Amino acid sequence: MSHLRVFAESNAVSPIIDTGVQSEIGRHLKEINVRFEQWTCDQDVEAGADQETVITAYRADIDRIMEEGGFKTVDVISLSPDHPDKDEFRQKFLKEHTHTDDEVRFFVSGSGLFSLHVNEKVYEVLCAQGDLISVPDGTRHWFDMGPNPSFACIRIFTNAEGWVAHFTGSDIADRFNRLEN
Repeated sequence: MSHLRVFAESNAVSPIIDTGVQSEIGRHLKEINVRFEQWTCDQDVEAGADQETVITAYRADIDRIMEEGGFKTVDVISLSPDHPDKDEFRQKFLKEHTHTDDEVRFFVSGSGLFSLHVNEKVYEVLCAQGDLISVPDGTRHWFDMGPNPSFACIRIFTNAEGWVAHFTGSDIADRFNRLEN
């Protein structure tokens, strides 16, 4: 189930906002120009499924959003708890970074924790199956898949190179919550 907690960047303990109500999550994120929607996941895709399987299962949704936003590239990140490189992937995404294009993610199975650093606040968004989140370009953020990742997520880019991170060098992600599955 999706959940949003918002903290002052100086206080990772006491949330200013704490909600699991879908419409409230969407409203709070819209205030910072983040698109958040619940889509139907009508195809059964397991965490760890290969890219071709996931893209084939959700081709109509992918084509629709690519046309809508002028996107050029799509890929899939899909990890199960037994993935041999799970620790390496987790560490890479846990560092605060930005992108030069919107970061669009559609969770087709499992969950992950997006943390967005905007206007001296940290927005922790627990995304679950069916959630689509689009983080605007230039937004400082990080992502945690937990120590035992179990998710499949479609990633859509305007940048033909796909996922390109620009790390900020900040240690703020180390001071905030982690996803512990």
